[in-house]
Amino acid sequence: MKRWKCLCAYDGTDFAGWQSQPSGDAVQDRLEAALAAVCNVPVRIHGSGRTDAGVHALGQVFHFDASWNHGPAKLLAAMGSHLPASIQMKSARPVSGDFHARYSARAKRYHYRLYLGRADPFETDYVLSIPYPLDVDAVERAGQCLIGKFDFSAFGAVGRGSSSKENPVKDFMAFRIRKRGKRIRMTFEASGFLYKMARSLTGALLRVGRGKLSPEDFERILLNEVRTADVVTAPPRGLFLEKVFY
Repeated sequence: MKRWKCLCAYDGTDFAGWQSQPSGDAVQDRLEAALAAVCNVPVRIHGSGRTDAGVHALGQVFHFDASWNHGPAKLLAAMGSHLPASIQMKSARPVSGDFHARYSARAKRYHYRLYLGRADPFETDYVLSIPYPLDVDAVERAGQCLIGKFDFSAFGAVGRGSSSKENPVKDFMAFRIRKRGKRIRMTFEASGFLYKMARSLTGALLRVGRGKLSPEDFERILLNEVRTADVVTAPPRGLFLEKVFY
């Protein structure tokens, strides 16, 4: 029996999120079904964290324990033959038994993709089209207020994926916003993220960019540690789990 650390990417458009569902239409369900077919026994996987329905991943990490003695390359090939095109295995390697995809993680990086105007129909599942001008400099100033260790309760959400036991204090390492033509990308890097935190930060920062909030208003919301109506949750389709750090 070995423990395997795996990296995968997926298009979350047609999945009910990462976490296993009774309907079997979550990313975890598809990966576990593929592993069961490959290993000839049920296999439970453990992810670095959950992503909501419609959220994508470039670098989701998971681990599992199984008896597989044919090496990483054959594991990737075997898995690929049982997975839909919307899920791709990127790497797999044996690790020590004390590795845990979730609890060993030190930080995560997400980014959110925006398009000024109307994105073409081939991109609408992967960007949020915004029909208004965006003050990128104001968003940058507001986003820099996040750097440091804070209680992010104002940007958490109560719901199926939330936990009252989770510590809302996170060490926020980086915020970046980049504009290239009509495309804008906001990047968030922190020791962890509360339920819907990345999407909530995006929604509030978009209000800053529209002039509905000032950067100072945004900072006050953060420091008050209470969610208000000014914190809206951006749609899932523009959000990507980019990388998990160990």
